[in-house]
Amino acid sequence: MTRTLLPVLTMLGALVVLWYLAVAPMNIRVALDQAERAGADVVPEGSVARRDVSVWRLMAQNGEHIRAGYDLNRPRLPTPAQVGQELWKTTGEMAMKGRAWSKRSLIYHGWITLKSTLWGFLLGTTLGIIGAVAIVYSRVADMSLMPWAIISQTIPIVALAPMIIVLSSQIGVEERGLPKAIISAYLCYFPVLVGMVKGLRAPEVSQLDLLRTYDASGVQSFLKLRLPASVPYLFTSLKVGIAAALVGTIVGELPTGAISGLGARILIGDQFGTPLAIWSALFAAAILAGLLVTLLDLAQRIALRRMGATP
Repeated sequence: MTRTLLPVLTMLGALVVLWYLAVAPMNIRVALDQAERAGADVVPEGSVARRDVSVWRLMAQNGEHIRAGYDLNRPRLPTPAQVGQELWKTTGEMAMKGRAWSKRSLIYHGWITLKSTLWGFLLGTTLGIIGAVAIVYSRVADMSLMPWAIISQTIPIVALAPMIIVLSSQIGVEERGLPKAIISAYLCYFPVLVGMVKGLRAPEVSQLDLLRTYDASGVQSFLKLRLPASVPYLFTSLKVGIAAALVGTIVGELPTGAISGLGARILIGDQFGTPLAIWSALFAAAILAGLLVTLLDLAQRIALRRMGATP
């Protein structure tokens, strides 16, 4: 446990330090503008004159104002502490007040995003497994389906998402969360497909020949050998797929003009110029993804242990 935790904490600590160091150059211009409006001496005077001056020179000439960049209400880059406070205010604090399902709570918006993510994950996983079985057992599917699956991933999701939204609106299903689920499934199915194909092809030729000597049918070979061999590969793909599904759902919320969901909170925060709302929603999405991957990891350990394998 310690061997695993120590590297994670070390990397996390390094990221926090780099984050704090980046706050000063990112916010120095805003801090100087506010200080100048408050009557303080700023070098050079005027935001226009400072526009072409590097942030490093501004920090060197106005060292007494660097600290102000860490306390801005609307910073270009908030500090980790500010993000943490905003995240707590819109999650834990609201839950303690009995307002967890308020439309200002990230718990509520996280649940909206989670529902579409799970539907998309289920759809993408199902299509991926079916496609993998077809590819392994059919040369025609192998030669046709796999190239198209690879080509499909070259289409930018930000370009595909509006098309799916528009088509869904034409058939009257835009209010049911289906468009977001489809976008989520689009990003999810490919890693599941590739991982499952690798897993189903993992058994060696000698193992398959041994089953043939026992006169095992194709279904028995699949259930007794190929499917168990694919389980580790499947769970690895599912971890990638659930994170991709969450990204797909958030991307699907952006072009819809939705007012609910983590993607909607990010978009609203951008429109109203509230960086803290954007960052708190981003961190909420990261925490949600971490929880989902952790649950899948736990399921993998349980499944492998019951199969008699070492996770």
